[in-house]
Amino acid sequence: MDILKLPKKHVGIKLTLLLIITAYIFSLSMRFIWVSEFQGVKQFKYNNELMINTNDGYFFAEGARDILKGDHQPNDLSPINEPISLLTAWLSKIIPVHFETLILYMPSFIGSFIIIPIILIGRTLGQTGIGFIAALLASITHSYYNRTMTGYYDTDMLTIVLPLFAIYAIILAITHQRNRFLLPITLTFAITQWWYPQSYSLNTAILVTTLLYALLFERRNHYFYKISLFIIIGILSLPIWTKIAIALAIFTFFHYKPALDQKWFWGLFIAIVSLYFFTGGIDPIWGQLKGYVFRESISDNSGLHFYNVAQTVREAGNIPFNVFAERISGHPITFVLGLLGYGAAIIAYRPLLITLPLVGLGFIAMNAGLRFTIYAVVPMAIGFAYVLMLITRPIEKEWFRVIVLVVFSGVALYPNYLHIREYMTPTVFTAKEVSVLEKLGTLSNKEDYVISWWDYGYPIRYYSDVKTLVDGGKHSGDVNYPASFVLTQPQQNAAFMARLSVEYTENGYQNNKPEIIAEILKTYKTDSVDDLMVHLQLNSVPLPKPTRDIYLYLPLRMMDIFPTVTLFSYLDLKNPDNTMQQPFFYMSQQFQDTGKTVELGNGLSIIKEKNILKLGTQEVPIKSFYQIGYDQHQKLQVDQQQFASEGLNIIFMGSYGRFLILDDFYLNSSYIQMFVFERYDPKLFEPIILDPLSKVYKLKV
Repeated sequence: MDILKLPKKHVGIKLTLLLIITAYIFSLSMRFIWVSEFQGVKQFKYNNELMINTNDGYFFAEGARDILKGDHQPNDLSPINEPISLLTAWLSKIIPVHFETLILYMPSFIGSFIIIPIILIGRTLGQTGIGFIAALLASITHSYYNRTMTGYYDTDMLTIVLPLFAIYAIILAITHQRNRFLLPITLTFAITQWWYPQSYSLNTAILVTTLLYALLFERRNHYFYKISLFIIIGILSLPIWTKIAIALAIFTFFHYKPALDQKWFWGLFIAIVSLYFFTGGIDPIWGQLKGYVFRESISDNSGLHFYNVAQTVREAGNIPFNVFAERISGHPITFVLGLLGYGAAIIAYRPLLITLPLVGLGFIAMNAGLRFTIYAVVPMAIGFAYVLMLITRPIEKEWFRVIVLVVFSGVALYPNYLHIREYMTPTVFTAKEVSVLEKLGTLSNKEDYVISWWDYGYPIRYYSDVKTLVDGGKHSGDVNYPASFVLTQPQQNAAFMARLSVEYTENGYQNNKPEIIAEILKTYKTDSVDDLMVHLQLNSVPLPKPTRDIYLYLPLRMMDIFPTVTLFSYLDLKNPDNTMQQPFFYMSQQFQDTGKTVELGNGLSIIKEKNILKLGTQEVPIKSFYQIGYDQHQKLQVDQQQFASEGLNIIFMGSYGRFLILDDFYLNSSYIQMFVFERYDPKLFEPIILDPLSKVYKLKV
């Protein structure tokens, strides 16, 4: 529709470069706000540099570190072949900065590259102004900023940038319809999938959209099927250099044998499509759909049923509309305008239809979780920029129109600026916690294992240079079960499971049998972990012979998620329909002593005179009351009062400013006993580091 089209304005290379530099500096400057806020906070610094603020970053940092060292242990899960680790190691060799400085700032400097393809897409459509405004907005919108801010060292720094370059390559080819624009398509898609293999679903969706575009609007135009062909080559599940070689061969064929192009094209097309299905097809897509859209709370593995971690990750859950809109555009009004503008823009500028998969993937966030909102950021930013350009079109005086555009753009940017000012996410660990891990690294061997919850697996491996049972990538129900079991069971059972899980994990690497719980039960000829624990307690069956040392890492911060940790082992492995009542755990850091009561929040209060705990309208006797704190010599002191033979237990952790309300299950767990009380069975464990923020014990069996 011509009424929706804006007058084309040719912008020269120099002005385009100026706009790119301006937008890049803007994006980068917004990411330095976090740095200025925390630069003087010593507890967030390591080696005189701020630490990163994402757990997953330590995974890639470990890989880069090991690449630079030229050394790593078999089965240590170090990602020495991950693209981001390879890139980091390469940059570390050519940029004269400390390694910690490099990984801190890479997300900001590289993530800000998003402005380049956005502006270039606008320029290709003759609307560089739309591209510039959209680049400013997209670069700092909530979800994109959150995942590319300073310190967020992760693959996200290019996860959106690279697909945008691929889309730009397609739009460039659609616009100019020259064979020379085909190779960049394969190259950008190949690099995208090399960098982030999970982009396979998005890349396939872009392929399907391009094919539909050809069938609906350019059915008789042979060139559009060439575009699809080069997309398919780029997303084949083959090594990147193989894909580039195939693309070069076919491009050469088209260029030097144009007569044979028409004759052999469809044969080539069918062959490449067949190769696509042979090397993967839709299987990876179905796997991702099962994980994020059709997820279940229990995952089945070798006849055993485990809890699915996707149910506990906030990024993988349903989100309300306001949060959804704010993460995509910064404000619901901006989002609505962006959505309307995007619809009008794809009518006015048909090549923008290629961006539809980004919108689709971003919008499934309403069900699949907020992690996906990042994909819809750019299309909605383009839509909003288009609306601004459209409604200001009647303004005849250019200088006045520019002022209006600046004002309205500023209004859209402001909520995102406020978000940046407020989103002061701390570093993953504090300097004190890191010092504990570094000390653990000096006391342990590289082949030793540290058992903790998966949230801390990557930082443990990075700072202590040891092996872990679970981490941010290895946390399926099968491996989370033993980690949860060790942390939540009494110390004897915890010790048995620690030794079993580590030895069977190592054996699993050697024998290609990763299902450790199933293998343990099979070896001991039992179908119940509880029965196995009884046999081990009675010494009727032996533990595996120790091949390495095992440590328990118990941080204070795990207390916040301890009920979630429990979910993964407090279940019936054989009967997932057997609903088990979860044990009771409540922590309060916001409490008030009124004299007669202690108000703990959420309807919980301690009635002092009666020695009872009030839970809403229910009254429960206080079984035991513990007061715990450190004296002036930093020695832990424990005072206990017994009030009843049954009921709930209360722990007042004075030095930490928190109350714990818990039943006997939690009270007797290894984590509570060994971290809170520093009580341990000397036959089973030996304390190695007893720091108020994190405590480490060594297994003796």
